[in-house]
Amino acid sequence: MIQEKAIGDAPSAQAEFPTQAELQRATAPFQTPTLRESLSQIVTSFGGFILTCTGMYLLAAQSYWLALLPAPLAALFLVRIFIIQHDCGHYSFFRSRRANNVTGFICGLLTLTPYTSWRRQHAGHHGIWNDLDRRQSGADIYSSCLTTDEYKALSPRQRWAYRTARHPLVANLLLPPLIFLLLYRLPFDMPRDWQRERRGVYLTNIALLGLLTGLGLLLGFERVVLVQLPVMILAAIVGVWLFSVQHRSESTQWFRHDRWSAQAASIEGSTFLNLPRILRWFTGNIGYHHVHHLNPRVPNYRLKSCHEALPTLHGASQLSFRGGMRALWYVLWDEGREKMVTLRQLNREQPQGNAPA
Repeated sequence: MIQEKAIGDAPSAQAEFPTQAELQRATAPFQTPTLRESLSQIVTSFGGFILTCTGMYLLAAQSYWLALLPAPLAALFLVRIFIIQHDCGHYSFFRSRRANNVTGFICGLLTLTPYTSWRRQHAGHHGIWNDLDRRQSGADIYSSCLTTDEYKALSPRQRWAYRTARHPLVANLLLPPLIFLLLYRLPFDMPRDWQRERRGVYLTNIALLGLLTGLGLLLGFERVVLVQLPVMILAAIVGVWLFSVQHRSESTQWFRHDRWSAQAASIEGSTFLNLPRILRWFTGNIGYHHVHHLNPRVPNYRLKSCHEALPTLHGASQLSFRGGMRALWYVLWDEGREKMVTLRQLNREQPQGNAPA
């Protein structure tokens, strides 16, 4: 059971936390956006992306394979633009709500994301993350999971579907490009009363059609596809990986609703992906995900300083880059042992005749 403790105390093995109100007060000084920092991120992110893509178009005139060499760099800049969009969706990038929405929509044109609907769906995630009694639908394979008992109760065909959809090659290589390129073009999963969000999908598609048509007429449609498609595919894979490991590791905790609290779920249910400095820059410090969930109004460029200022936050489950790759295999919650497990671990621990594979 979660117990309370003072803000300044170091984290202990008993998972003691301050109250939500205390943590909100402690993080409040970090949630005010700084206009200079925000504008600097826009210039470096958009500028770096445009310059890198321009270089790719110039190289494509000589050799398409040579033009692909800067594609990973362009993809990383695009990931950083998505983090700006993410902050705008939480109204944490600018003080002005309108400035956040305009900037978020522009970011969405580059990331192929309908900003208005994405913002609302993502807000839903922030209300229920790692709550076993309020999990999102089975279609959300990146921030939800089954318990081991639920998995065992599935039919063989259902277990196969669950394993396949959550295999890293499928969930983190094949599906991400399909989500951004195809699924985001349709409001297929939105309630009918989300009229504004549905219009946002169509408006994004119209704006994208105009943007791509203009680029195609200027540079050639084949060249636009050959340059932008691989960049988008790489960015989608990296971005989905970043967000999928934010609630997955062997030590990540899930809670029944009567034991769930925002502060416990932030520190124990969200990971601290401790990336090398250059990757922290490109990923907008989203690895400090435990801080982000504790207070989504903290802009990405202040997450690190917030984490360092509050020792209580140092108890979050920490992942290295390599650990983040291993975390993709943890797709089940063992409620009896209160730990995440892999499908291989579950099968290994079952009696041979009763293995649920």
